[in-house]
Amino acid sequence: MTTDHLAGDNPLEPEATGEREAKATADGRTATAAGAAEADRAGTAETSEAGTAETGEAGVAETNEAGAAETDEAGAARADEAAATPAGRESEGAAAIAAQAGEGSAAIAGRESEGAGAVASQGSEGSAASSMGQGSDRAEESTTASPAPAAVANPPAPTSGAAPTAAQLAAAVRAVESGERPAASFFTGPSRPAGPTTAKRPAAKPEGAPAERSRPGPEATAQRTATPPTAPPAGPVSASQSPAAPAPAPRPIPPTAAGLEGVRQILTAGGAPAALAEKTAQVLGERAAEALRADPWQLLAVPGVRPDQADGFARALLGPACGPGDERRAQALVLWLLEQAAVAGHSALEASALRAALSQRAVPDPDAALEAAITEGAVLVFQDELDTPGRPRPTAGSDEEGEEERPVQILLGLDRFAMAEESVADGLARLLNTFEAPSDFEAPSDAEAPDIDSSPAPSLTAWTTAAAAAPSPSATALIRAAATSGLVTHTGAEAARAEPAALIAAARSLGLAAYGATHTENGRRRLAAHLAEVAPGAPAEESKSLDAASVTVSGLLSGQEGPGRDADGALALDLLVVLDAPQLDLETAAMLVESLADGTRLILSGDPAVLWSAGPGRLFADLLAARFCPQVTSRTPDFDPIGELVSGIGIGELNEVEAPGKEVMIVPVHNAGEAVHRTVQLVADSVPRALGIPADHTQVITVGHGGAAGTRALNAALKERLNPGPGRFAGFDSGDRIAYTPAPGRTLPGTITGADADGLHLDCDGTALTVPREQVEAGALRHGWALTAHQAVGRRWPAAVVVLPGDAAAGLTRAWVYTAFSRGERHLSVVQGADQALPRAVTEIPAKDRTTRLRTLLRLQNPTPESLNEGN
Repeated sequence: MTTDHLAGDNPLEPEATGEREAKATADGRTATAAGAAEADRAGTAETSEAGTAETGEAGVAETNEAGAAETDEAGAARADEAAATPAGRESEGAAAIAAQAGEGSAAIAGRESEGAGAVASQGSEGSAASSMGQGSDRAEESTTASPAPAAVANPPAPTSGAAPTAAQLAAAVRAVESGERPAASFFTGPSRPAGPTTAKRPAAKPEGAPAERSRPGPEATAQRTATPPTAPPAGPVSASQSPAAPAPAPRPIPPTAAGLEGVRQILTAGGAPAALAEKTAQVLGERAAEALRADPWQLLAVPGVRPDQADGFARALLGPACGPGDERRAQALVLWLLEQAAVAGHSALEASALRAALSQRAVPDPDAALEAAITEGAVLVFQDELDTPGRPRPTAGSDEEGEEERPVQILLGLDRFAMAEESVADGLARLLNTFEAPSDFEAPSDAEAPDIDSSPAPSLTAWTTAAAAAPSPSATALIRAAATSGLVTHTGAEAARAEPAALIAAARSLGLAAYGATHTENGRRRLAAHLAEVAPGAPAEESKSLDAASVTVSGLLSGQEGPGRDADGALALDLLVVLDAPQLDLETAAMLVESLADGTRLILSGDPAVLWSAGPGRLFADLLAARFCPQVTSRTPDFDPIGELVSGIGIGELNEVEAPGKEVMIVPVHNAGEAVHRTVQLVADSVPRALGIPADHTQVITVGHGGAAGTRALNAALKERLNPGPGRFAGFDSGDRIAYTPAPGRTLPGTITGADADGLHLDCDGTALTVPREQVEAGALRHGWALTAHQAVGRRWPAAVVVLPGDAAAGLTRAWVYTAFSRGERHLSVVQGADQALPRAVTEIPAKDRTTRLRTLLRLQNPTPESLNEGN
């Protein structure tokens, strides 16, 4: 696609005169952390291939000042300027995660994320963080979590010797799991023959009960006997690898007071900001002060604390006794690296990747560190078979005796993500295996009929009749598949959303309790509109019932929307369609599946080309790849120019499209300052004047928060033009558009309607909310005229303006472009400064892989995939 084929004399192209030059960088009103310098002026986008913020797909990070991260791929808290900004900020996690997802030394880069990990506080925490060695950018964006590791071409080998081969690791795992060898021998000793084993599975939960998942109790870890620190390794250690040298004398620590005051005391003694006390107590529990005294590196478990900060804290408390080989430090780093992998979307890591990461962090004996983590149960070990072309897939009852040994990969992961994947796999298999297909068998007479309270299930004939009345062939195929299977996947773009609506309407006409759940309130309203179109002449009562059939996933699980739960704790429904299925992370999916009773029909519907979930995992992609259940692919095309453009992007083609109604416009720019200027003109003047779409119905989307054309700079310029004000309420004014993050993984766009002693009052998609003053000060809000692509996923606006500055080129992927370009319903303007990076991203950079175990777990379940194909 050229950058000027539609820009010649179109009325939307901003004029060069008569407009004020918008600011290219955020002014003081947009600085979110006290006393922090805006490093984004360097013109650097928060993106880099190796570990930087906000790349739109592959796991590149962006951070949410609001108390949760915004990931474009996927998930969690990341540092905005991890490696993209200048002058000496270290890229966290370094090269370690480099071997992940079969990419050799490619790094776990972070992701844009709405959630998947909490973030450090704003305000006083932000400026205090600087005292712990945080750079000016990190102080400015003090809500960010630790950045994802950066790639290193040749990661250092472990100091303990040559890395074991995959076959040796596999044999060692089998021996440990069978009990023939202790876990301590996993990395060091030769293995004895052992029979095949399967991965550890969690105990079964009562059916229908929602899952409750939490991190391993930090207090238990704090109470373990601290192993004396090992001496630093002999020989010089580079400054980039050593936590510090030489260590200063330990500071005198006063007797620890009780409760929160004791946490403040220990933090102050270690040189950490006392403002972290509440968050530290939340993470480490009531005995947080004692835990930190016994193991200072437990501070690394607090969101937003980086390893170099935890090292400084430990040095202040331990003095000369603090060394890089301290066992407590090594174990804290193991857990931190796995948390950062989850931030990037991985549910597990290869052992070699963790080993390399620990070496990069100056751990002298990475094998010993992993051994200790495994022995204490902080990390689980899994042996998963790799797919081999031409080899039949394994099944749960397959006999491996006499077969050639299959290649395996050794994965290490945190227990909560392992439990979530196991729970999802078991739950999906349960829905398939407990489903009873309808038939036309004649029911017994009244005298012989059992005494039951429920109405009879619809017959196969009734389902067939409903399918024949569907509005499209793809809707017919979906209804037929749902009639005969307890689990179905459905793929398609925006136009295909009418097909799940037809299924819901058909099921409700057959007397079933059928509901559709979406990722956002915006998506729920669009689903309700499709339901209304299915039955245009329905009575008012029936129309109201259909509207109530559309809910959000969060509202359904919380009980605020939908049918509620039955006496057994299961959701009281017969059929559930989950739209926006790619946005389901592992833990949310586990809660949802466990809340469905046996025999419930579950249909997962979504567009596989959009960005993945903010949290770890890739449930929808793994389910499709495993061919675990019937799959229905929509054949309904998007005929409008935006749909035509986006459809081409989905298959790796960036084509010119005819746009007679100015549906698609390309606005070329030469630098980030011009990009900000033209974006403001488009939103405030050109789009409203030419198309009649008001500014508050136009959404700006850009790659990241930082940089000269990131969300901060764009929001500052748009506020100055559209709603200027002094920022009376913690930097906000009534009428400001905002993005509110009530919890990790959720971002709610809205508008400020007022403020009082209770906090800021918002209107979020028609729902009135009040954000307490404490949350505002902690960074739960940011301005929302401009969002990242992952914040925008699941929503659509009448018009979208996508900003692609040149310094954001490294963050572009096919999935990011696909997601951003498809957010506009009637109009799309592309402020194009990325030059050839845009077509290159579409044709050459698809979604980067994530390391997960769900596909393997699903393939171990029955039935075989070949028997479940569904055509349409």
